[in-house]
Amino acid sequence: MTILRAVVLFLLAGLAEIGGGWLVWQWLREGRGLAWGAIGGMVLILYGVIPTLQEEPAFGRVYAAYGGVFIVLSLLWGRVVDGWRPDRYDLVGAAIALVGVALIMWGRRWFG
Repeated sequence: MTILRAVVLFLLAGLAEIGGGWLVWQWLREGRGLAWGAIGGMVLILYGVIPTLQEEPAFGRVYAAYGGVFIVLSLLWGRVVDGWRPDRYDLVGAAIALVGVALIMWGRRWFG
């Protein structure tokens, strides 16, 4: 699997998880209709499927690396969709998380 394919799958999984969770949040916390929650639930099911398309066979490794991507995407979602502005500590933490993602997924390939 190419690094690009892995990154694209992480991004798709993140959008599905955050988007689905946001739709459920809108339903339960913001009083939107049941359809918002139902669509959110379907999107969350899709989130569960996408990581299985990663070539890496170790579930724990894929989900640990995905966690770092989730951190970054959550901050971006908050900024773009909810208008919330991450502070410098959020940004530094996200950068550290991405270094962790790279080491977990590709460190063996880069460093032996």
